[in-house]
Amino acid sequence: MASPQQELKPGDLIEIFRLGYEHWALYIGEGYVIHLAPPDGYPAASSSSALSVLGSIAVVKQELLTDVTGGCHYWVNNSLDHKYEPLPVEVIISSAKKLVGQKMKYSIVSRNCEHFVTKLRYGRSHCQQVRTSLDNPSPLGRSAWGWTHWAMQPGDHRE
Repeated sequence: MASPQQELKPGDLIEIFRLGYEHWALYIGEGYVIHLAPPDGYPAASSSSALSVLGSIAVVKQELLTDVTGGCHYWVNNSLDHKYEPLPVEVIISSAKKLVGQKMKYSIVSRNCEHFVTKLRYGRSHCQQVRTSLDNPSPLGRSAWGWTHWAMQPGDHRE
């Protein structure tokens, strides 16, 4: 879980550590996050199954952080604040809430959950996981597993 001294604030990016990969969510307050998840009928976001990357569509969901973490360790990761200025919290939260229930295109390399939440927070998508995996490829690279790889990109059309 998050460390006791870590206070969650609306607009924070939450990195959830799963077996073999990280899942990302946006904290919106009162214990809730918005994140990208598999559509109904696919393994849940908490799944560590490689089967969960087979789809090409994700759904934006608002859920309790405790349900999304599934008991996995997580922490606030706003590490890009030094590189990009975060949008105003009201804009971040409003934009995220407008997307709840929408389907988004998925790409393991360019449209993942880290891209999704960084786009909401900074107005631009960024994914260190993919860059790290591409720079240091391995058969079990972090970015090859799970629903950590969802994002909307500029010009995406929601389905």
